Amino acid sequence: MFMRNDTNEEGKGTTRRTALRGLGLAVGGMALATGPGASAASAASAAQRRGLATYVLVHGTHSAGAFWVPIARELVLRGHRVVMVDQPRHGAEAFVAESYQRQDLAAMAVEPSPLKGLGLDDYEARVTGIVRRAARNGPVVLVGHSLGGVSVSRVADAVPHLLHHICYMAAFCPSRVLPTADACTAAPENANAVSPVELTVGDPDRLGVLRLNFRTGVGGELALLKEMICADYPDADFRRTLAGMQTDEPVAAYAGRAVGRADTWGRVPRTYLRFGKDRTIATSLQDRMIAEADASTPSNRFRVHDFPDASHVGPLDPTPVATALNTLARREG
Repeated sequence: MFMRNDTNEEGKGTTRRTALRGLGLAVGGMALATGPGASAASAASAAQRRGLATYVLVHGTHSAGAFWVPIARELVLRGHRVVMVDQPRHGAEAFVAESYQRQDLAAMAVEPSPLKGLGLDDYEARVTGIVRRAARNGPVVLVGHSLGGVSVSRVADAVPHLLHHICYMAAFCPSRVLPTADACTAAPENANAVSPVELTVGDPDRLGVLRLNFRTGVGGELALLKEMICADYPDADFRRTLAGMQTDEPVAAYAGRAVGRADTWGRVPRTYLRFGKDRTIATSLQDRMIAEADASTPSNRFRVHDFPDASHVGPLDPTPVATALNTLARREG
């Protein structure tokens, strides 16, 4: 098993192997706004009456906007607004190492990354700013996939009054016992997760990022990535998914504490989309995180939608996930 080399609950000094076990692979960057001339108040009121919402979608690690597009399209066609968040230096701001473009692995091992030093404070600030703007137009449903779950928890602590519903899609939901993404991935319930540790390029502690080579042409490495991300996808769809991946993710993002407080995060209605064949965040770990969250706020428990055949990035057909998300726009009670 991959082990941590520290006992600090804050997760500092993360090891390459533990962090790699917790890769979250997804994506996010655009908005559909209300019509011209409508005031924020009247737009919000109309949206509430129609049961429509703004969905703020937060990607996981090594990713950006394109993964959310199929789901976002379905939500828009059902009348909702959608914002697909690009975290700092992701998506439209992505860093593409020059050595990665050339597939010079020796140079990749040392090329500096502008993502070094970024952490959950930066991620929370990006998402919170978008939630504040979106909330002017009506209810906000905040959704995070994989590593995006830590941003959901942080933002729900910061602005719970602006959130109609929060949703974790096969995502990290840290607790007092497992306070960071690192701690979650080190849990025994995640022992059978798949890790592409041999795909790591360079020393994460020196680079300040986990750097992976998604353009590898080595058959064994591709097979490992496919098992971890989407074992059930046809090869063409797997390659399309890889094309949207980014090499770098800051180490600090895995080590940052993201425990929702009962009086803030704990009072926002919440849902978990549980993926039954996830090899990145094992289904047993998803179950533990759900149980620990429910124990912390027994009067506000997770609503769970089960997708028993889904791998880490979810079903190839976005319709079932979009249908589950669509229900979250309904007014509680």
